[in-house]
Amino acid sequence: MNWSALESLLSGVNKYSTVFGRVWLSMVFVFRVMVFVVAAQRVWGDESKDFVCNTRQPGCTNVCYDSIFPISHIRLWALQLIFVTCPSLMVMAHVKYREGKDSKYASQHQGSHLYANPGKKRGGLWWTYLVSLIFKAVVDAAFLYILYYIYHGYDMPRLSKCALEPCPNTVDCYISRPTEKKIFTIFMVVSSAVCIFMCILEMFYLLGKRLHKVLKVRQANKRLLFAECHEVTNIALPRSSYIRVDPTIGSQQNNNNKNPEKHIKNVIN
Repeated sequence: MNWSALESLLSGVNKYSTVFGRVWLSMVFVFRVMVFVVAAQRVWGDESKDFVCNTRQPGCTNVCYDSIFPISHIRLWALQLIFVTCPSLMVMAHVKYREGKDSKYASQHQGSHLYANPGKKRGGLWWTYLVSLIFKAVVDAAFLYILYYIYHGYDMPRLSKCALEPCPNTVDCYISRPTEKKIFTIFMVVSSAVCIFMCILEMFYLLGKRLHKVLKVRQANKRLLFAECHEVTNIALPRSSYIRVDPTIGSQQNNNNKNPEKHIKNVIN
């Protein structure tokens, strides 16, 4: 499988992702794909050859191997990585569709663009991105359950009992390098759990950001509606700005009006 080609395709999603999406992408390719390609395939590559049962009955070893390993870990993880990365390709397809639609609109309307930024997560692209996060989290969780259900946990026993036909009786079968296989199994399980956690955090981040934006728009609309429904009146001046008049001046003026001669004498003096 050409994982480098898949990585080059998904690297384009990185510029449209949030911080949690970038961490998820690094977890997928650095801690899952690289470990899967470099080490895990070699660990399970010789399992069918080194699987030994203490019997020479023809067909018994093959039947016991199929019972203990109904699905190879390698093939199961490869299928999981393919399904997990498909939603990111769906986001890239949506972005390319918007870019093509915008370029077609610009050619027909003298350079004006249909989208200010075709790659920005708005409208249908936001929903596509959110659905991709849900799909990735569900796929990782489903494969973790499948692995747990098939192998009855994430442990790798050193000895397995087998009593299937054509085995003559209950035989002991031994798995090669069980400790190493257990370590890689736990590593892949933990990395899948971290990826699920990153997807959940990114979903909450997107929903919280969208909710904050909706509340902000509603608050702005309420302010605009309030301004339209209420007339703006002149603001009254503060009390300190009024000219304060001495009340004694009024009474003195009245006395002057009553006794003009006395007032003239006071002025002359």
